[in-house]
Amino acid sequence: MTGTIAKRYAGPVVAAVLMLLTGIAAADRVPDAESARDLATRFQLAPPVTLYAVPGYPVKNVRAVHPSLARISGWVSSFGASAALGDVDGTGLSKDLCLVDPRTDLVTLQPVPGTPGKDGEPRYETIVLDPHPLPYDPATMAPMGCMFAGLKEDGYLDVVVYFWGRTPIAFLQIPSTPGTKLRRESFKAVELVDTPERWFTNAATTADFDGSGHVSLLFANYFPDGADILNANGSGVNSMHNTMSRSFTGGRKHFLLWKSASSGPDPEVNLRHVVPLGDSEIGRGWTLAVGAADLEGNLLPDLYLANDFGPDRLLRNRSTPGHLAFELVEGEGGFFIPKSAVLGHDSFKGMGVDFADVDNNGLLDFFVSNIAAPYSLNESHMMWMNTGDKEAWDRGVAPFVQKSEPMGLSRSGWGWDAKFVDLDNSGRVQLLQATGFLKGDVNRWPELQSLATSNDQIMSHPEYWPSFRLGDDLSGHQPNPIFARVSSSRFVNIASELGLDAPYVTRGIAVADVDGFGALSFVYANQWEDSVYIHNECVDCGAFLGLHLLRQRDPAAPTIVTAGHPEGVRLPHAIGATVLATTPDGRRFATQVDGGNGHSGRRSPDIHIGFGNIPRETIIDLEIKWRTLAGEVRTTKLQVQPGWHTVLLGL
Repeated sequence: MTGTIAKRYAGPVVAAVLMLLTGIAAADRVPDAESARDLATRFQLAPPVTLYAVPGYPVKNVRAVHPSLARISGWVSSFGASAALGDVDGTGLSKDLCLVDPRTDLVTLQPVPGTPGKDGEPRYETIVLDPHPLPYDPATMAPMGCMFAGLKEDGYLDVVVYFWGRTPIAFLQIPSTPGTKLRRESFKAVELVDTPERWFTNAATTADFDGSGHVSLLFANYFPDGADILNANGSGVNSMHNTMSRSFTGGRKHFLLWKSASSGPDPEVNLRHVVPLGDSEIGRGWTLAVGAADLEGNLLPDLYLANDFGPDRLLRNRSTPGHLAFELVEGEGGFFIPKSAVLGHDSFKGMGVDFADVDNNGLLDFFVSNIAAPYSLNESHMMWMNTGDKEAWDRGVAPFVQKSEPMGLSRSGWGWDAKFVDLDNSGRVQLLQATGFLKGDVNRWPELQSLATSNDQIMSHPEYWPSFRLGDDLSGHQPNPIFARVSSSRFVNIASELGLDAPYVTRGIAVADVDGFGALSFVYANQWEDSVYIHNECVDCGAFLGLHLLRQRDPAAPTIVTAGHPEGVRLPHAIGATVLATTPDGRRFATQVDGGNGHSGRRSPDIHIGFGNIPRETIIDLEIKWRTLAGEVRTTKLQVQPGWHTVLLGL
C-alpha cells in the first residue's frame, strides 16, 4: 500500500520540484551589466545631499535600554529613523520635511534642501518640535516616527509624532497670515489619547476607516503595551516575542476616530479611542508596517498589517460611520504553492508595504518587505498581484497571488520601508526599498541563525539571546536597491549603475515632487547615521499627470479644475480618494491619495502618474471617487492634459 502510494505520487512530486527549481533558475537570470547600464541612463538622480543632525544636542549611537535587554541593546536600538514630505507652509508644493533622527531623538521640520523662498532666503529655519509643555521624559521615551495629517480640516497640515514609551502627540498648526514664516510657536502640542499609557509604536497611518468622511488615525504597536523598554533603571524582565514565526504577544492596534476639531489661535482636536481587534491574534502581532487602501472599490480602506515574527494580515473593511469592523481574508493555497506564498500564511518578518497598479490594469497590487538577504534567513519579499476576482472577497479569499520571484523582487537585503515611484515618468513604476539592520564590524549572522533555529521556549527570554550590541553587524553594509523595469514583468536592481549604492542602514523613504515639475525626489531616513535627500533632476522625462485633490467644505459647490499648484489654497486633502486614469491607447492607471502607508517613510498626499512618451496635448480620461466631509460617496469624471492640476472636489 505504501509503495503504491509512493509510486502514484512520485511523478507529480518530482515534476513539482523540477518546475519550482526551473522557475527559480529562470528567475535568477538577470540582465547583464551592459543592459543594466542602459536601463540606468533613463534616470537623472543627483548625488545624495546630507541632512545633518541639529547642532548643539548630544549625539548617541545606541539607546539606553532596560537592564534585562542590555545584552541586546543593539537590536532594541534598531528603530526610530523616519521621514515625511508634505506642504506645511502653504506654497502648494510638498517641499517640507519632517525628520526623526535617533542620534538626537529630535523631531524636526525643515525645508527640503534647494527649496528657498521667492527672495532666495530660507523659507524658515529648522524647527525642533519638542513636546513642551506636555509630559515627556527623554530617559524613558523616544520618537519613532512622524507624519502629516489634516486633523483640523482647515487645510493647515498638522504633524503627528508617535513614540516608544508614551502615547502619540499632535503638533497642531496655528493658522497665520500669508507670508509669515513657520516657527516653533506656529504649532500647539496636544495629546491624542486622554489616558496616558506606555505605547511602543512602530507603524501608523491616516485614513477614513469608518467611512464618516473624516480622517482617523491608526497606531500599530510593536512591543506589548505597558512594557518598560527604555527605562535603564527599571526592574523585572521585559519579554521578547515567543516564536520566530507565530508570535501574537505584541502591542495592540489603536484607532483614533475623528469626533470634532477647531482651528484658530488655540486649535483643538477630539478623537475617540477604540481597539476593535482587541487582544486577538490579529490584534497582537508584532507590527512594523501598515497599509490602508481601497482594494474593493467601495471607498472603505482595507488594512494590511505587516508583522514581524508571524503571519501578515489583510483585513477587509466592513465598517460604518462610528463603528469599526474588519474581516480577515486570506489567500488560497494549492499543491504547487508554498505555504508562505499564500497571503496570510507566511512566517516572515514583514517590515514594509506599499500599493501601486504595477501592471497598469486598473487594479492595485502591493509589495511587502521581509528579510531577504543572501546567506541569512532566506525569506522572500512578496509582490502580491491582484487577480481581479471581485467575488473572492465574499468567499473570505484575498484575490492576490505572490509573484516576487518571476518579477525579480524576491531578494535584496534586510528590508524595511518600500515605495513605488515613477522616477522617469515612463508609465512603468520602479520600487525603492530601505534595507539594513545593524552596522558594525563583527558579523553576528551565525548567532542569529542559531537563535532562529533554537527552541521556541527560550525565545521570549532575552537573557538566553546572543549578544547584539554596538559594534555588531547584521546586514549593515547592503545598499538600498532601486528596482527598475527591464521588461513588462521583470525588475532589476540598478542602484549601483546610478551611483546610489552607499551602504546606508535605512528605515523610511519619503517621496514627493518637491519642485513641481513632475519629477519625484526622495529622502532616505537612516538609522544612527546622516539621512540623505536625493533630488530627481530628470528634465527630459515622459509625460506625467499630477493632481492635488482637495475637498471643498461646501458639498454643494461645483468641482473646479485649474492648472498648476494650489499656492495659498487651504482645503483638506481627499485622503483615500481613488483615481483611475485612462490614456487613448487603452492603458489604465489606478492610484489613491496616500495617507501615510509603510514603515516610517511617508509620501506626499499628491497623485503622480507617469505616461511615457505621449504628446503633451493628449487627453487623459479621469474617474475620481471620494467621500465628502459628510461621508457621501461621490464620483466625478474629468478630461485633462498631462501636467499638474488642482482639483477642488465638489458636485
